[in-house]
Amino acid sequence: MGWHGETLVGFDLETTGTEPLEARIVTAAVVEVRGGDTVLCREWLADPGVRIPAQASAIHGISSERARAEGRPVREVAEELAELLTGYWKRGIPVVAYNAAFDLTLLTAELRRHGLPSLSERLGGAPIGPVLDPYTIDRAVDRYRRGKRNLEAVCGEYGVALHGAHQAAADALAAVLVARAIAERHASVAALTPGELHERQVEWYARWAADFQSFLRRKGTPDAVIDPVWPLREPAAVAG
Repeated sequence: MGWHGETLVGFDLETTGTEPLEARIVTAAVVEVRGGDTVLCREWLADPGVRIPAQASAIHGISSERARAEGRPVREVAEELAELLTGYWKRGIPVVAYNAAFDLTLLTAELRRHGLPSLSERLGGAPIGPVLDPYTIDRAVDRYRRGKRNLEAVCGEYGVALHGAHQAAADALAAVLVARAIAERHASVAALTPGELHERQVEWYARWAADFQSFLRRKGTPDAVIDPVWPLREPAAVAG
């Protein structure tokens, strides 16, 4: 059948903000899916160590008070997430994350912030992967489709039910199901190995970033810069 019929691992974070080098983990989920069926789901609630802005709480439903009372130290959560994800990569199992560049960059920043080994260091210095990002794949294979590309919209496009948007476990599972649905619709995607698809996404993301940067500059933002790096940025320093 191809990679989409094999084991896939969904990963999602809900956070304090939208800048991955500054935001902190609030909730996280890792969902293991085999043949479309969930066989494992792990969830975390973290105390991010900073106040959760009201606008973030309004999205994922976690207040600062609840995170402080019920959440585990974010250092422990980041450590467990990193160990779990790299354990899957060591076994050659793809990790699926919608807009992976955000979640993986944020996790990388948290690891550095707390003095923990990076994802690559846990892999003996090897690059991470394979990573499958339905956001990047869909944008490349159906480039001219109009409308939004957020997870809810793309779930609608591919007929995937999303129950509980912005809940980490629901979003992680939906990302996997969307990845499977894209492969079922686009034979060219299904025909690639996860490693080949990872490399294609590096190229696709860089091309999109260049095009979007040019668009913004033409539209009156001459200094606009869109980072072309996927699936994560390795920061030299992060906000403390």
